[in-house]
Amino acid sequence: MSDPDSGHDLNRPIPGSAPAHTRGHLTLVKDTDLPPPQQDQGAFAPVPERERSRRRVRRALLAAVRHDRTRTAARYAARHGLYVVGGARIVTRRVWESRTTARYERLIRAAEAAGQLEEAKEWEERATRFRQQRHQRRMDLLTAPGRALHGAASAAGLGAGGLLLLGVALAVANENPADIVDPTMFVIDMVRWAVFVGSVVWGPVTTAAPWVALAALWSVGRKRQAAPQWSLPAVRSDVGGEPITPSIVVTALRDLGISQLRKAIKDMGDAGAAMLGPITLAGCGVEVDVTLPSGVSTNEVQSKRRKLAENLSRHEHEVFITIPTAARTVRLWIADSGALDEPIGPSPLVTDPDLTAHYKTGRAPWGQDLRGDAALISLYQRHLLMTGLSNQGKTASLRALALWLAHDPAVEFRIADLKGVGDWAMFGGVATVLIEGPTDDHVIEATEMLEDLVAEMERRIQAPPGTVFAPLIGIVDEAQVAFMCPAVGPDKRPYGGSKATSRYFMAARKLHNQGRAVDVLLWEGTQDPTDQNLPKLVREGAHTRASLALGTESQARMALGDKAVDGGAAPHLLRQGLDKGTLVVASDGITIPAGQSSITVRTHYISTDDATQITDRIKAGREGVTTRTGAGTDEPADPLADIHAVLGENERMRTDEVRQRLAERNPREYRTWTASDLTRALDPTGAAPYKSSGVMVVSRARVREALAARDTDTPQS
Repeated sequence: MSDPDSGHDLNRPIPGSAPAHTRGHLTLVKDTDLPPPQQDQGAFAPVPERERSRRRVRRALLAAVRHDRTRTAARYAARHGLYVVGGARIVTRRVWESRTTARYERLIRAAEAAGQLEEAKEWEERATRFRQQRHQRRMDLLTAPGRALHGAASAAGLGAGGLLLLGVALAVANENPADIVDPTMFVIDMVRWAVFVGSVVWGPVTTAAPWVALAALWSVGRKRQAAPQWSLPAVRSDVGGEPITPSIVVTALRDLGISQLRKAIKDMGDAGAAMLGPITLAGCGVEVDVTLPSGVSTNEVQSKRRKLAENLSRHEHEVFITIPTAARTVRLWIADSGALDEPIGPSPLVTDPDLTAHYKTGRAPWGQDLRGDAALISLYQRHLLMTGLSNQGKTASLRALALWLAHDPAVEFRIADLKGVGDWAMFGGVATVLIEGPTDDHVIEATEMLEDLVAEMERRIQAPPGTVFAPLIGIVDEAQVAFMCPAVGPDKRPYGGSKATSRYFMAARKLHNQGRAVDVLLWEGTQDPTDQNLPKLVREGAHTRASLALGTESQARMALGDKAVDGGAAPHLLRQGLDKGTLVVASDGITIPAGQSSITVRTHYISTDDATQITDRIKAGREGVTTRTGAGTDEPADPLADIHAVLGENERMRTDEVRQRLAERNPREYRTWTASDLTRALDPTGAAPYKSSGVMVVSRARVREALAARDTDTPQS
């Protein structure tokens, strides 16, 4: 049948269709001819139980493998296993270098790369000597067997002969010929027992030996951290800094931005390790010397301190760069992260009530250096200058030295506190002069105090040779107030200023020039130094110079001098407000590491209350000290009473000693007295000096009688 419109035969089977049977116009398809139904494989198909179990196991395994504990355990196992491998590598290298010239060749290459030709030549000479000695040892080995056999035969013969002689002696002593062989049999028995013990121990020893060897290799690898970085334990984030290793130091130097240094490190055969000395523990940090390659100067590294600290994962104040004596070398001290923010312990002055001091031989316990060692400073015949910004602990640091030295009862103090807020009030009853206040009148009194010190110094200088004087310490705190004082004296000379007409300036200069020789010393504390408030001649006259935090490098040079700053001293890099009580000290009175020009000291803080308790103990050993609150007194002097007071319990005293003690008691009144003045004062009273044993003396009995007669003649009110 066909479609008349389309021309197609409708009864013709469609290509690719199932066989069909036609009846009329219907096409019948057998059930057996239909294709099998296709199962739906979509998302809604049920998952077999076995597949679900497999998926659960897979997820559990992945979770276990990815868990932090699993990773930690895997790193732990890998790390300790690799310690053995690394230890074996290190030991092998050590043995190889001890038997060959590999070590010398490596050091020669490193020295050549660093431009150190002299050092390379020295290592080459050592390598030559090593080869010669090794050759001699090998030649000796050729004759060693013969010498060993000869020595063994000689030892055996001597031993057998000795045993035989010993046996003969025993046989004679015991009258028994059989005793001749007893020493020999004893030795044979000892050998037999040694063989028996060795055979018993040999098995366990051979069993344990490999494990002991593995443990030794593991120990070497662990100490050197000879494992890949990924297997090492992670650095704790709360520590705030990585441990310092040679590779970290070299990398930090390489990345400083100094092209010559970077190129030299890149060209070194050992990646720059030859630049470094040993990294040693130093207090709360580590210290390492770095020998810079040719073409790199030390000041280039010093100027990059902040960047170097950041490359080492430290803050700037935690890295100190100093210049030792070796050429082209910088010394790095790198603190443990956060260690410098921890306070140090209390002062021994507070904790030790039995503490004593000695001006000449003692050292004041001032604080700790950066290594954590005690910082002890000698004050013997040393003028002192301490400076820094305001509120950094200057007064407390200066006062701590005076508190220690005051334990020596022979030392006299005269103090002028030109701040006047009570920081030195506890020295009442300890010091013979205590001036407190910031006004011009207080500056005038402080100036007169220094002039009295000058007069005492000149008197001591003119004393007979060999005369011993008690130490006299003048302290002026806030000395910048004196230098900036505009007051002018009756003689038209200014008290302040830095000219030759300035009374305070000239008194300080005279003390610096000659006071040390006769133990008359000047200690000054000042803040925020400039050329106006701390003249150059005064600051350079101090033997001990110390500085707290300062604002600029120029101020650091004023405080410590160019030599100390050029050598690495950097008080201007201390943190204002955070590094209170931390000083940079330049002095021969304190132990400074070899090759350095200064040392950083973290001082013990002694509060005002603690200082008061300390001075209360000191006063017990200084009975009878009268403290004047100014350079002199407005009341008229009483020469007769003063002479009686200075005579004390002495029956008689030489006139020159009387005048000396009078000057110490009241410098303003008696410092200019001559022998004639003393005679004029005593002659009208009947107690005039007289000659005894060839010297002029004053009699205590006569002076006492004159006082009694004067009191009797005085009308009663």
